[in-house]
Amino acid sequence: MHSTDFTAARTMMVDSQVRPNKVTDKRIVDAMRAIPRERFVPPAAAALAYADEDVPLGQGRVLLEPMVIARLVQLAAVEAGQTVLVIAAGTGYGAALLAACGAVVTALEEDRALLAIARTALTGTAGVTLVEGPLAEGWASGGPYDVVFLEGAAEEMPAAWSAQVKPQGGRFVGIQANAGRVSQAVSGALSGGRLALLPRFDCATPKLPGFRRVAGFVF
Repeated sequence: MHSTDFTAARTMMVDSQVRPNKVTDKRIVDAMRAIPRERFVPPAAAALAYADEDVPLGQGRVLLEPMVIARLVQLAAVEAGQTVLVIAAGTGYGAALLAACGAVVTALEEDRALLAIARTALTGTAGVTLVEGPLAEGWASGGPYDVVFLEGAAEEMPAAWSAQVKPQGGRFVGIQANAGRVSQAVSGALSGGRLALLPRFDCATPKLPGFRRVAGFVF
């Protein structure tokens, strides 16, 4: 595809997938019109970047479909200057959207192949710091955060994630994967030291590798 084709694809994506699906935040709409999503996938998958589906990135990871990532960013409801930790940042697309909304973003990823794509894709993007480390541990040195944002689906939410949400006014946004049932986007805040999350919308996001519920775990 030529650059003009990608520009047309971005317009089509926003007008047919994003705006009709309850995405009303103009910052997000404008960012998705402007940010070249094709840069956030391996070159061989560039033609799939604007499809209404998750784009496989390898090793069980995906670039979330446009509607899902747009609605998740909208749930985060970031204000200018607020701090966000993106867990499982992948190739950095979600981090770029949040930064375009004015957030100061720490984007955590442990897969070095995805980090390599992210470093290139995010070149020149203000407000995003890429960090490498185990996803389950979060990134405590930059916290606590106004928003902890899980860019993927997990059955088990590690305690480290809730510990990095600001006790007052902080919030968590992500996807709850349910064994045998449809996944749900969730958001909420700390209550009694635990995340009190509410379902927001259904989605078919695949589970992140390594984040299946262990025996006896209660969400």
